Amino acid sequence: MISKFNLIYLIIFILIFSCSKKVDQKSTLKEKNLETQMIEVYKQGMEEFEKGDVIYAGRKFSEAELLFPQSIWAPRAVLMSAYGYFSQGYYNYAINDLERFLVKYKNHPQTDYAYYLLALCHYDQIVDEKKDLKEILLAKKYLETVIKNYPDTDYAKDSKYKLDYITEVMASKEMYLARYYVEREKWIPAIKRFQKVISDYDTTIFVEEALHRLVELNYKIGLENEAEKYALLLGYNYKSSMWYEASYRIVNKDYKIKKISNKNQKDNLLTKFKKMFK
Repeated sequence: MISKFNLIYLIIFILIFSCSKKVDQKSTLKEKNLETQMIEVYKQGMEEFEKGDVIYAGRKFSEAELLFPQSIWAPRAVLMSAYGYFSQGYYNYAINDLERFLVKYKNHPQTDYAYYLLALCHYDQIVDEKKDLKEILLAKKYLETVIKNYPDTDYAKDSKYKLDYITEVMASKEMYLARYYVEREKWIPAIKRFQKVISDYDTTIFVEEALHRLVELNYKIGLENEAEKYALLLGYNYKSSMWYEASYRIVNKDYKIKKISNKNQKDNLLTKFKKMFK
C-alpha cells in the first residue's frame, strides 16, 4: 500500500508536472502567435514599400521586429526598413537602422550587405568635395571594410570602383585647398598640399598638374633644384603632357618652339633637358 506521505508527494508531483506542461504549451502557443503576427506585419510593410510609402513601411518593419526579435524575420525587417529609407533618400533613417543591425545582428549572413548599404548611404551624399569631407571619409571607411572583410562578393567589386572615385574626390579637395593658398600667395602651405597629391593620390588625374605646380612654386621661391627634381619626375612619367611642356618652359627660359623638322626639334629638347642634370 502507498503510505499517506508518499501519496501526498505523488499528488504534488502530478500537479507540478501538469502545470509545467500547461506553461510550456502556453509559451509555445504564445511564440507561434507572435511569429504569426510578426509575419503579417512584415507583409504589410512589404505592401507599403511596394506602394512607395517607405516611411509607413519602415514603421511596419520596426513593429515586426519588436513583436518577435528572436525570429529570423527580425533582422530581415531591419534591412528592409533600411533599404526602403535609402531608396528614397532618407539616409539618416537608413543609417540608424543599419548601425543598429550591425550591433544587434553582427553574425548575420547578410552583414556584408549591411556594410555595403551603409557605405552607399554616405557615398550618395557626396555632392561637393569642398564641403562633404565627413561623408567622403565615412564612405571610404565602409567601402574599405567591405573590400577587406568580404573580398569575394559582388559588393567588394563595386566597392573598389566607388573607392577609386572617392580617391579622385579626395585628390580634388587637396587641389582645391592648394589653389586656395596659391591665390593668397601662401606658397609653403600650397606646396605641402600639392606634395600630398603626388604622395597619397598618385593614381589620380591630378598628379600631372600637381607636379607642374610644384615646379612652378619651388622655382618662384628660389628652390631651383627642387623645381628641376619635380620637372624631371613629370617628364619621366608624363612626357607627352601639356603640364610637362609648361614646366619645361619654367626651368628653361630660353626654350622656344621652333617650326623646324621633328628631328631638330627633338634634339633641341633633349639638349635643353640634359642641362637639368648639370
